[in-house]
Amino acid sequence: MSFEKTFGLSSVFIESTLMENGGVPDSVNPSTLIKEAIHVISCGYEEKTEWGREIGWIYGSITEDILTGFKMQCRGWRSIYCMPIRPAFKGSAPINLSDRLHQVLRWALGSVEIFFSRHCPLWYGFAGGRLRLLQRFAYINTIVYPFTSFPLVAYCLIPAICLLTGKFIIPTLSNLASLLFLCLFFSIISTSVLELRWSGVTIEELWRNEQFWVIGGVSAHLFAVFQGFLKMLAGLDTNFTVTTKSADDSEFGELYIIKWTTLLIPPTTLLIVNLVGVVAGFSDALNKGYEAWGPLFGKVFFAFWVILHLYPFLKGLMGRQNRTPTIVVLWSVLLASVFSLVWVKINPFVSKVDGSTIAQSCISIDC
Repeated sequence: MSFEKTFGLSSVFIESTLMENGGVPDSVNPSTLIKEAIHVISCGYEEKTEWGREIGWIYGSITEDILTGFKMQCRGWRSIYCMPIRPAFKGSAPINLSDRLHQVLRWALGSVEIFFSRHCPLWYGFAGGRLRLLQRFAYINTIVYPFTSFPLVAYCLIPAICLLTGKFIIPTLSNLASLLFLCLFFSIISTSVLELRWSGVTIEELWRNEQFWVIGGVSAHLFAVFQGFLKMLAGLDTNFTVTTKSADDSEFGELYIIKWTTLLIPPTTLLIVNLVGVVAGFSDALNKGYEAWGPLFGKVFFAFWVILHLYPFLKGLMGRQNRTPTIVVLWSVLLASVFSLVWVKINPFVSKVDGSTIAQSCISIDC
């Protein structure tokens, strides 16, 4: 290995990398250290070297922290869990809805790019065998989570579909299947309780995180997957806007400011579809009578569960001034209406009957 090609042309810096504990070599003249330091931190020092590709902070990725850590651990570096009582790092984050969703979009798109690159944890790093199995699973989880947006959108639409069509997608379960379902349900709850006690997170904080996961999943994660496909297939690059961070002198100053973005359309559409489904379900139950109220509560429960997850989004969208961008409402109502009409037209729950069957039925009853 050529040290000059890997680390650059600073002999002092190369010598320090060979020291077990780092530091400054004893043979170096202190009067030349400033000159060497200026040489190392110059912009052109890393040209024609491995910096940014194999050494140091890896370039060319939106989520460079994930990629850098993954490649370091593939080379044999070990990480430890450190959670000091005093916060080790502090930073600022976007506090209004639009900027927060754009930040989540940027992170998710970076994960999608890693998934389609040669550094994907599904196949990268097996040659050295230095990455442990659980570590690989953890890195796989950090790059595949945007793809969960597809089943998440489906789960948010299914309750409204049941209410609009009058059908229930959950079949009647046997006693054994019901027991297995309850065991699975309580095991998930038990796991969440154990994680809460271990991490010190309150139930309210867990619920808020769950709500924003749904909001970001049906908007930013969904857009990130499509943008990742476009970038891979067509080479279309994405321009990102710098998100506004909160400052100490204007705390919560932009919390209720809504900036127009297409990321607001999918959650708003899901809200409208589920609200329309609830109204349609109650109207249908009033027309059919007492027998329809029993199945209705099961359908409405799932619809309200979706609405509760999206409620902070609705609250943030309305803001203090109770104003929503008109274009968001128009697109959301349009998409919700088109989806409802198309679904009623298709009506996949009703079996198709051809003309010959109808003719035979008419003959048998002498019509």
